[in-house]
Amino acid sequence: MAIEVRIPTILRSFTDGQKAVEGTGDTLDELFADLDTRHAGIRGRLVEDGTLRRFVNVYLNDEDVRFLEGIATKLNDGDSVTILPAVAGGAR
Repeated sequence: MAIEVRIPTILRSFTDGQKAVEGTGDTLDELFADLDTRHAGIRGRLVEDGTLRRFVNVYLNDEDVRFLEGIATKLNDGDSVTILPAVAGGAR
């Protein structure tokens, strides 16, 4: 089962500069564990205490996984996962 994972610029140091990588897993958690076997340390930047880090947004086929089942969200072959860092700040 191949799942495309789009990697934001800030995390590309873990993927040797690749914008997208492939992984496998029945859930988002399993996918991140699989990615960590080839891109050591990436899971720790996404997951903390068994849940998604607060300032990381993850989308499954353009749907925010926080409105699905979070890290337990089920995946299917051919799915696309996009990781985006949260953006905040600015001046008035």
